[in-house]
Amino acid sequence: MKTYLELLNRRKFIRNSVVAITGASLAPTLLAGCDDDDPDFNPEGEFGFLQGVASFDPTQDQVILWTRYTPASNEDGTPTILLDVATDAEFNTLVASESVEIDMNSDYTVNVDVSNLQSNTQYFYRFRNERTNAVSVTGQTQTLPGPGEAMEVKLAVMSCANFPAGLFNAYGAVAESDADIVVHLGDYIYEYEVGGYGTNDSTSTLQREHEPGEEIISIDDYRTRYRQYRSDEQLQRAHQLKPFICVWDDHEITNDAYRDGAENHQPDEGDYETRKMNALQVWHEYLPARVTANDRIYRNFEIAGLVHLMMLDTRIIGRDKQLNYADYFNADGSLDASFSTDWLNPNRTILGAEQRTWLSSQLSSNTLPWQVLGSQVLMGKYYIPAELLGITAQIAAAGSATPGLLAQYNALVTELITIKTRIAQGDPSVTEAERSRVQTVLPYNLDAWDGYPAEREVIFTSAAGKSLVSLAGDTHNAWHAQLTDAAPTKVGIEFATASVSSPGFEGIFGDDPATIGAFEAANVALIDDLIYADASRRGFLLVTFSQGQAEAQWEFIQTLTSVNTTTITGNTAIESA
Repeated sequence: MKTYLELLNRRKFIRNSVVAITGASLAPTLLAGCDDDDPDFNPEGEFGFLQGVASFDPTQDQVILWTRYTPASNEDGTPTILLDVATDAEFNTLVASESVEIDMNSDYTVNVDVSNLQSNTQYFYRFRNERTNAVSVTGQTQTLPGPGEAMEVKLAVMSCANFPAGLFNAYGAVAESDADIVVHLGDYIYEYEVGGYGTNDSTSTLQREHEPGEEIISIDDYRTRYRQYRSDEQLQRAHQLKPFICVWDDHEITNDAYRDGAENHQPDEGDYETRKMNALQVWHEYLPARVTANDRIYRNFEIAGLVHLMMLDTRIIGRDKQLNYADYFNADGSLDASFSTDWLNPNRTILGAEQRTWLSSQLSSNTLPWQVLGSQVLMGKYYIPAELLGITAQIAAAGSATPGLLAQYNALVTELITIKTRIAQGDPSVTEAERSRVQTVLPYNLDAWDGYPAEREVIFTSAAGKSLVSLAGDTHNAWHAQLTDAAPTKVGIEFATASVSSPGFEGIFGDDPATIGAFEAANVALIDDLIYADASRRGFLLVTFSQGQAEAQWEFIQTLTSVNTTTITGNTAIESA
């Protein structure tokens, strides 16, 4: 009997292949005979390319072009869609112009893989329906530069866009930026119901309640949710102007998903595998990727002879269920020894054996200057003193830092930072008990790579001697940390982006700058590998790679409640190759 993912893999979402011509210019394709067959046709209702256009997975000679067509209410049969691709915005120099197939069984989406393009070249494209005279906006895309064709590569790194949480100003800012490519690390949509996670006092005023109103489970639910997100003008603008390279995280399916289940999937919501298949099918309909199997979205890109970008699936294909501290606390509040046994189990995996083998091979064999991971979740070691786990768990369970809990947290943090400062200063009066308090550390976030430390060491070993960069999302907050192995020896660096709109730690600690600033400073002081943290602002990450260095800029928007694409650079970090 076929599994759901095996059945999904039989669906081909990229149904069109178009070969661009070189050395000549085409005449625009006409819809043969349409005027003669129905010269008096007048389209009715709302129709056209209402979700805009998009491009995905650029290479040196290929790019996937996307749109979705809404037929007129009186438009019978399968609409005929024409695609034009040109080297100029006026479409005077066409390199492709032909009819492409609309997939009525995939929510009327159109996915076209255009090949035989020139490297390091900007292209313009549009979709047309001559029967209704509907024409899409003009999209812009870019093929990747080959070796020696560009001195630097700029990636805009994004994740976690929650529609009810506020306006997508970060997408608008990226559209206006000089980024070459958008690397989207997941949580492109959220699955929750109206009034669920992300809802705030502005949601209703901004008319950003989720559609459909209930938590999404069926294939129609997921399609409705994607159509809503793709109705956002700023997201449409980013897709119109920048090629995207995407992977999914958990909320494209449901919260804290893993291979066999998810925290936010309950027995009364039906079969999890069916829900997962629905979610992944719609992901491919709206965010097409050039893959050989639809459940295997890990893939790599070589850019300008500088960057080897490896996009991972740390969520679905292989991940074992996350550990939960609550399952290991003894009655006296101590952590049972069985936690360490399970946590350090060498067989625990976030990648799965097949992807791990692929990634290890890619890292060890590739010789480009920068080995860059597109990892949904944080890869670095974000270990906090173990005695902080209890109070942080209480704050998380309460959903906010009450005055009492905040006072306890601040008092404990002050004690621990004082001890750590004394150790750094060589204070001979530091006792072994005090030293143990700050050196007995455990991961805060077991959903990240921290929950799978043995496999992380395998990957670090494969990357030995390389300039390794982890790009991460998921947490909604901005981080800059060293990647260190068990020795500990530095093996790379991590640049993690803030969210587009999903709330960060300000949702727990409030938005008082002094409180948030103290929290950020405490994390940097107590987490050995952490260099920088921003726990309250939304935005994106702009990373520029050149032969000798990688420069990361954390760009933050001003507001979520009115259209404003102005950004502030909150931090800049430079890593040498």
